Amino acid sequence: MNTISRRACLAGLTAAAAGLPGLSALAQAQEKAQEKAAAPSSAPTILPPDPNTKTPDYKAPAGAVDTHTHIFGPNSKYPYAQTRSYTPPDAPLEMFRELHAKIGITRAVIVNATVHGRDNRVITDAIAQSNGAYKGIANVDETITDKELLALTEGGIKGCRFTFLGRLGGRPDMAKFNAVVDKIKGYGWHVDLYLEPEIIAEFVPILRQLPVPYVIDHMGTVKAAGGLEQKPFTALVELIRTDDKSWIKITGPERMSATGAPYLDTVPFAQALIAAAPERCLWGTDWPHPNVKTMPNDGVLVDLIPQFAPDPKQQQKLLVDNPVRLFGFAS
Repeated sequence: MNTISRRACLAGLTAAAAGLPGLSALAQAQEKAQEKAAAPSSAPTILPPDPNTKTPDYKAPAGAVDTHTHIFGPNSKYPYAQTRSYTPPDAPLEMFRELHAKIGITRAVIVNATVHGRDNRVITDAIAQSNGAYKGIANVDETITDKELLALTEGGIKGCRFTFLGRLGGRPDMAKFNAVVDKIKGYGWHVDLYLEPEIIAEFVPILRQLPVPYVIDHMGTVKAAGGLEQKPFTALVELIRTDDKSWIKITGPERMSATGAPYLDTVPFAQALIAAAPERCLWGTDWPHPNVKTMPNDGVLVDLIPQFAPDPKQQQKLLVDNPVRLFGFAS
């Protein structure tokens, strides 16, 4: 039960006796106490990124793009949403730049995570400082206006994200999802989808009917232990192979793997997806890896690239040509 200090009570009674308009001081104090009690803790509830990034053996081609990464805070400048389902340690722009310098990546697509809610400034501010090296994926809802969409587009935003995971709030209202899709289609945006594998087959007809391109995160989040013939993965491969609007991110091996680092059990899955749509596959780190059980080392993830795509020509597509085409980076 929330308690109100004696001083707040006296202030409230004094204000009421004076006939002040609006809420009494007591009511205001009660409201503030309730808000404080309802607010999530500011202490991190997930792991920080590995601070000892390995220098990868693999050297990425010039202009390589990390197409799935995040920036968190700092909370003092970009406050985390009150409705967030987890609290990350700050992983600000300075750490982000250091990570990419270490692993040899020069361009990036920053995906706004759910912890920042509908506040996209953490992304647009980073893009504005990047001299064209960064693009972004925003969080929006059905209330967004054309003026706001235009401003985000001019700020380097290329799409918006929807999460369909129980731990991140569950499935969005599909009427609202469709309303957002209808609004963004005139701005050249795509939708980025974080799906649970159990619903991939259900979503295939929905995705085929979308009027905009779509990108599926983290190889569909399938589990490597289920094998290449598991229904979610076969449905995903067929969708990616046959729908020219579809793109797939070769990301998140640490989330899929049953064997752990260096995540070699995920290689056949990445190879199958790349073979299905070599012109529509993208690579990314997912730094700083929110909500993983065991934190990966990003240098290890980079060294998986030549195993995912042994042909240097396909590496060039995966890391440079494909993201340049989808996100509009300078060639």
